[in-house]
Amino acid sequence: MGFLDILLGRTKPVAPDLDQLFALPSAAVTLEAAAGFRPTGRGAVCFATVEGAAFEQTHREVQALLDADADRGGAPVELRQDDYGYSWLVSQRSPDQLPQLVNDLHAVNSSMEVNGFGPQLLCSLAAFEDERGRRLALVYLYKRGTFYPFAPLAGSGQRRDSALELQVKAALASDLRIEQDLSRWFPVWGAPGL
Repeated sequence: MGFLDILLGRTKPVAPDLDQLFALPSAAVTLEAAAGFRPTGRGAVCFATVEGAAFEQTHREVQALLDADADRGGAPVELRQDDYGYSWLVSQRSPDQLPQLVNDLHAVNSSMEVNGFGPQLLCSLAAFEDERGRRLALVYLYKRGTFYPFAPLAGSGQRRDSALELQVKAALASDLRIEQDLSRWFPVWGAPGL
């Protein structure tokens, strides 16, 4: 960052740090102890939809890599579109396989980044649920290198449980790099995998 950038108030963007995803399994232990949320085994990577042969080839390679995992139980990795036109690569594991789910999310992000599609990456999420059926996602913002909690309220349209999100933020402050700017805690309504 140069002198002119400082004078004009420009800041250097935070570089993505995909290795932050590997903190999710230890954060899950803290989350269960603090708020009673356990992993569901579902996770997803969201990216802006891209057209073209290069992207299709990257998508096929990533899907083949993840589907080839012999330990994967249940459904294979799926590509879905949400109501807003974004693409989601959704991975399903058993609830006790959070480390493997994190590896899936990291592999998708890394493959897209290596193949030049890093600017299209938006976020990744891992889903959690408590005994009362409340849902929660820990969302990783690719371009910020930070996490935030997203807790939609069940059966109430597009409303979120802000008190729960702030409770989770406080509980995970020493486990994850939490996004401090609350205006960047974007709702991911209808996210596949949540």
